[in-house]
Amino acid sequence: MSSIDDLSEAGKNAYQAFLDMRDSKHAHYDYLRAIESKYQSGGVPGPDEARKLEKLLANHDRNVLAFKTAMSGVADSDEMEILVRLMS
Repeated sequence: MSSIDDLSEAGKNAYQAFLDMRDSKHAHYDYLRAIESKYQSGGVPGPDEARKLEKLLANHDRNVLAFKTAMSGVADSDEMEILVRLMS
């Protein structure tokens, strides 16, 4: 069984970037669901809620870019395979 200890520094960075991206995605969708549930019977989110949603999405966008950049630093195919297993 492969673990994060089997990765190079670049691989560890890519895995951490994946975890950050995953967490920011969940944060964005969880807040989006909460707003949707709150306003199911009508109404729209207020400015503070809209700003928070924008910030969560912007954070996720940054994390996606960081993940893409970190993954480009992983060239070894065996290490890429380990990463895919860890991310699954």
